[in-house]
Amino acid sequence: MNVAELVDQMAKALVDRPEEVTVNELKGQNTSVIELKVAKEDVGKVIGKKGRNAEALRTIVGAAAMKQGKTYVLEIID
Repeated sequence: MNVAELVDQMAKALVDRPEEVTVNELKGQNTSVIELKVAKEDVGKVIGKKGRNAEALRTIVGAAAMKQGKTYVLEIID
């Protein structure tokens, strides 16, 4: 499972409308950007109180990236 698929699975578990979750990976030379887009009413659930869910997602992405020897940036698009 790659990092984009991992983000997709985690986001779908957090939201009320999993069918509207889209994950897009933009690959660069040194860093890849993972764009996470969810339904407007689910943005708060993905971010969480004081950004805790977003921080946890970014931590997991960072750990998976380190395991692969790459760098990833997670962006939540509203």
